[in-house]
Amino acid sequence: MTFTKTALLLAALALGACTSADRFGSGGAGGGAGAGAAGSINDPSSPAYFNATIGDRVLFEVDQSTLSFSAQSVLDGQADWLLANGEYSALIEGHADEQGTREYNLALGARRASAVQNYLISKGVAPGRLKTISYGKERPIEICSDEACYSQNRRSVTVITAGAGA
Repeated sequence: MTFTKTALLLAALALGACTSADRFGSGGAGGGAGAGAAGSINDPSSPAYFNATIGDRVLFEVDQSTLSFSAQSVLDGQADWLLANGEYSALIEGHADEQGTREYNLALGARRASAVQNYLISKGVAPGRLKTISYGKERPIEICSDEACYSQNRRSVTVITAGAGA
C-alpha cells in the first residue's frame, strides 16, 4: 500500500512539472533565465548586468584619486546606465591598499569615491542618487603584501541600490 501511494505521489509530481512549451513566451522552452530574463545578467536594466557588463569598479594609482582614461571609460558606461535606469541609485565605495595609516587610507578612499561621484554628476547623474563611503584599507579584495594585491585594492566600487533616493 505504501509503495502504491509513493508511486502515485511521484507520478503526480512528475506530471505537475510538465508545462506547455511556450511558458516563457514566444521564445519556447529555452528562453528562461538566458535571453534578458528580468534581473538576470542578460537584462540590460538589472544590477547584475551593470556589474558584469558595464563594470562596477575603477582602479587608481598609488596615493592617487585621479581618474585614468580607462576609469573614465568605465564611468561613462556607468553614467549611461544610471541615466537609462532612473529607478536605481548608487553607493560609491572608496578603498585603499594596506600601505599607510588607517586615517590616511580613509581620507584617500573618500577622495576616490568623491572623484567617481563628481565624474558621474558631470555626466548628468542627479547628485541625490549618489552617496559615498570610504572603507580605506579595511575591506581588501586581495590579501597579500605585494603590488599584485595592492593594485586591486586601490579602487572605487559603484554599488547599485533600488530606489532613486538611496
